[in-house]
Amino acid sequence: MAAASVRARLTEPAGALTVLLTIVGYAAVGGVFLVPGFQALFPDLTRETVDLLAHAIAAVNTVTIATLSLGWYWIRNDEVKKHAAAMTTSFVLILVFLGMYLPKVAGGGTKYFVGPDPAYYAYLVMLAIHIVLSVVSVPVVLYALLLGLTHSERELRNEVPHARVGRIAASAWLLSLVLGVVTYLLLNHVYDSTFEAAETAAESASVLLPLVPVV
Repeated sequence: MAAASVRARLTEPAGALTVLLTIVGYAAVGGVFLVPGFQALFPDLTRETVDLLAHAIAAVNTVTIATLSLGWYWIRNDEVKKHAAAMTTSFVLILVFLGMYLPKVAGGGTKYFVGPDPAYYAYLVMLAIHIVLSVVSVPVVLYALLLGLTHSERELRNEVPHARVGRIAASAWLLSLVLGVVTYLLLNHVYDSTFEAAETAAESASVLLPLVPVV
């Protein structure tokens, strides 16, 4: 019964589109780290530009934390239109993030944390959780968003699992963003870092944990 339910969701329009967009998203981000030729699609960036993009990404993600939190608050107060606007805005901001993150890593390079061991290990733990949540939240965020865009308010309340999926998506997404901003602060403002240019970084892509925050 459970398997049949999963198959039904995957074959419905929102489910099928979720699978397609998830694959595209994974391929785009994975290509930056795992396919050296993928970097040729992006212009070469200076260290100064990489730093500027890192700051801009952190600012975008901080705003996204605010819009997600507002969206959660508004739906708990039954303000559906405000909730929908906040969540749609959050998704647009994530697209803006990707538009900066991909060229930053592919055309610029990667920063590595330099600091005392306790801070370094705390950084790695937070970054690991952040990366895992970033990966697993993609399909649930997309599915919740697509359900919201393709169903009426009545259907969302009674006929599709938008509320349940949305709670999971928002929780994972928010925690990932918060940890991403914290690791950004540690890497760029609290402690020091080293920098590896894009070509060299691609050769060591299998070592994911020391990478600059994904969000």
